[in-house]
Amino acid sequence: MSGIPSNERRRPDRAALVIAPVLFAIAALIWWDAGRLAEMSNYSRIGPATVPHVVAIGLALLAVWTGFEAWRGDFPEREPIEVKPVVFIVAGLAGQMLLLKTAGFSIATGALFALTAFGFGRRKLWISLPIGIAFSFVVYIIFGRFLQLSLPAGPLEHLFF
Repeated sequence: MSGIPSNERRRPDRAALVIAPVLFAIAALIWWDAGRLAEMSNYSRIGPATVPHVVAIGLALLAVWTGFEAWRGDFPEREPIEVKPVVFIVAGLAGQMLLLKTAGFSIATGALFALTAFGFGRRKLWISLPIGIAFSFVVYIIFGRFLQLSLPAGPLEHLFF
């Protein structure tokens, strides 16, 4: 047969067997939504629905591939998940969403940067918070001022602009 003793063969990966249909469902949703875009513009074969259709096809292929590999058990063993970094990153995202309207883009995104850095092991929040705010302020200047995109302004942005 395959030369691998039966006691060393891996079982199907249950997590990947769940991920495969989810990927396929997302691909179907994108395909359906892109079909609505195609109805709006009939004048050209290449239009606003072309790229979403390509993305949907790619996701469907990945879903089939993931299901096949999961059934064969070919995925490598996963390392245990460390919950603490995930909690800090999610807390940073939640903090950014909560602070965005009141504190503005730079401060909210700087807090996200600091909490993400803390989750990845950078324990000096008093250094990473101002660095994150400074980087976010530069991003605000580039996108909000130079490219004229609408980003929420807070006290820091109002101080300079």
